[in-house]
Amino acid sequence: MTNILFVASEAHPLIKTGGLGDVAGSLPVALQSLRADVRLLLPAYHDAVARAGRLKTVAKLTVPGLGAPVRILEGRLPGTPLITWLVDFPPAYDRPGNPYLDSLGQPWPDNAMRFALLAHVAVTLALGRTRLKWRPDVVHCHDWQTGLVPALLAPKKSRPATVFTIHNLAYQGLFPHESFTALGLPASLWSPDALEFHGQLSFIKGGLVFADRLTTVSPTYAREIQTPEFGSGLDGLLRRRAGRLSGILNGINGEEWDPARDPFIAKPYSARRLQDKLPNKLALQKEFGLPGETQTSLIGMVGRLVQQKGIDLILDTLPGLMHRPLQLVILGSGEASYEAALRAQAARYPGRLAVHIGYDERLAHMIEAGADMFLMPSRFEPCGLNQLYSLRYGTIPIVRHVGGLADTVVDAGEANLKAGKATGVVLEEKRVGALLAAVDRALALQKNTRRWKQMMRTGMRHDFTWRRSAAQYLRLYLRLVRGKKR
Repeated sequence: MTNILFVASEAHPLIKTGGLGDVAGSLPVALQSLRADVRLLLPAYHDAVARAGRLKTVAKLTVPGLGAPVRILEGRLPGTPLITWLVDFPPAYDRPGNPYLDSLGQPWPDNAMRFALLAHVAVTLALGRTRLKWRPDVVHCHDWQTGLVPALLAPKKSRPATVFTIHNLAYQGLFPHESFTALGLPASLWSPDALEFHGQLSFIKGGLVFADRLTTVSPTYAREIQTPEFGSGLDGLLRRRAGRLSGILNGINGEEWDPARDPFIAKPYSARRLQDKLPNKLALQKEFGLPGETQTSLIGMVGRLVQQKGIDLILDTLPGLMHRPLQLVILGSGEASYEAALRAQAARYPGRLAVHIGYDERLAHMIEAGADMFLMPSRFEPCGLNQLYSLRYGTIPIVRHVGGLADTVVDAGEANLKAGKATGVVLEEKRVGALLAAVDRALALQKNTRRWKQMMRTGMRHDFTWRRSAAQYLRLYLRLVRGKKR
């Protein structure tokens, strides 16, 4: 049995801002089902503690530079048998709301300290320097918030193997040189070959440079980030480490996202009962104040309102979209300018465009079940989860050919349609005309009921649950462990 310490800055249902939270809340559970012994470590945020249920203190650690001990609180990830450890240090983590941003949407000014503390605790646990008897064979770290862990572990003797997963290379954890000094990090780490990045401290470089293996969340994204277009200034480093980099596609929680058993939707349905999807369309239209027109195409979008997700492209395309026979429902939050623009457009097109600013799990499920199509024109997409939910719910995705979208959605070209492989509509370019043409193609396809239902069923048959991806990670861990024993 392989012991794995899973280190992340968020995990659903304790705390979630995006796909990382979904992964950290699902992958460890899937690994556990394959007989791995996993511990999940994350900060004891105010909201995470409130949702965690019963917790007990299992260790107290002394971290240099802190005036009080750090407690390790143990519980179970709600609804699972997964042992979860929360790093309890109230001055760093006891704040409600977003784990990274304050109430004004700005990064917490002490984020460098907060996530360096998480790293120091992870290193202490990884080296067995607590009264806890459990020690990991592998430490699996996720995104920039955990990037210091591989860097601090690298020089230690008898250390576990390290894996670092890139969920989104655009977020790098950059801080001024003063932060490097204040954190008391080893002087040897201030180098372009280590944590220094154009005069700044880069947390993500700790993982990219020092981890034994690098992964990212889809095979195509693993190739893309080695190019200047998608590499965010780190493509050279990633090309040098290409032999240690691989892409493993994210999965989805097949129990939470199952139209046959979803408690959030109006009526359960399956590939064999596609007719039962229609009540969910009517329920979605009613929820968002749209006319209950069953013959009008209903398009949904759920996501962060940021340029990465192509929200600027959607706004530019709206005049053309609103001249088509369709309704559009958007759920999300993000940059204030995009939120304001969407509110204004919803007021301009009542009965055609409905917008809900914020995130709501119930509404997200309702959109996946009730929409005919799902819009996801991302400029880049490391993996994407909503297109996977859409496929499972028989909601035809309209996506760009990037990252995980390219790996999971099969375009409805004539050859793919004839072969019964098509699952969505894929556009190559990031321009208004290309998006409009893709929507027009989807609207035309929908008129052919036989082909449309074939596409729905083909997507619903695909298995994008975590079990297959977890098996790939487990094989990676085992190779690393065997390699360290030689």
